Amino acid sequence: MDASRIDLSIVIVTWNAKDYTLQCLKSLQQQDSKLSTETIVVDNASSDGTPDAVKREFSQVRLVENDSNLGFAKANNIGIRLSKGKYICLINSDVIVPPECLLRMHAYMEQNREVGVLSPRMRGRNGQVDRSYMRFPTVWNCLCHSLALDSLFKGSKAFGGTMMTDFKNEHTAEVDVLNGWFLMVRREALEKVGLLDERFFIYSEDVDWSSRFHRAGWKRVYFAGAEALHYGGASSANAPTQFYIEMQRANIQFWEKHHGRIGTLAYLLMVWLREVVRVLGHGALYCFKGSARHDAGFKVRRSLACLWWLSRSRSGGASVR
Repeated sequence: MDASRIDLSIVIVTWNAKDYTLQCLKSLQQQDSKLSTETIVVDNASSDGTPDAVKREFSQVRLVENDSNLGFAKANNIGIRLSKGKYICLINSDVIVPPECLLRMHAYMEQNREVGVLSPRMRGRNGQVDRSYMRFPTVWNCLCHSLALDSLFKGSKAFGGTMMTDFKNEHTAEVDVLNGWFLMVRREALEKVGLLDERFFIYSEDVDWSSRFHRAGWKRVYFAGAEALHYGGASSANAPTQFYIEMQRANIQFWEKHHGRIGTLAYLLMVWLREVVRVLGHGALYCFKGSARHDAGFKVRRSLACLWWLSRSRSGGASVR
């Protein structure tokens, strides 16, 4: 196919998520044929048979097999470099894309040339709308989250924090950060902003990218006119506590890059505060609410593991990979 005629390039990074990946690819086969598309799957050395299954069931898909787990950002960049479309869609392997979703997103991007990145509304596995956007991390926003003020005062913009608990997700709106589960990126904007920062192994690469699109003058828009199903945790379910710690490491890395030494120190103190608050809160649930004991016990152990990791690392940046 002539590269100039490809509307969408779809890039899917996968790691030990065979069933989810196959479901995602099947859903993409059901998209509206008005758009010309190409699909690129980048596998990060899965050991569950994902590459063989993709080759067997989706011969039209371009498959890249990495020799090792290169991380989310670097694997996506491999796919982006191979892509030819006017727009590039980065879609997590555990996403189901309903018919018309890509067509509606494409139409919105065509009509709104100032938008550099677009993301649809996210439905979780329970059918509820889940958060897929954030405010840029600031000391105040992170403090609100650390002290659970964003949960205590839902609906308050002052206390909504990084997680934007005050945001009404029924309507399309420009936001600071679009989370990286499903992004449609304008190639023109990408060429000015650059690829994902490969120093982020997994997590926070989307926050960093959104910051760079913002500085370059491109809007990031949450699009309520289309939605997709996100199961969540397809890869992280293999080692949830390790992935949680990796998330903290990536957040610290973001602060080091964008906020300097003093800002990073302030953020580290908030991480300590947040995890201590969660140990106490979930510990109370474990003791006094039997129905929540299993989940609360896991979260206490997870926070304790995070605190132990922080205590072992001089800068809080020790890798768990």
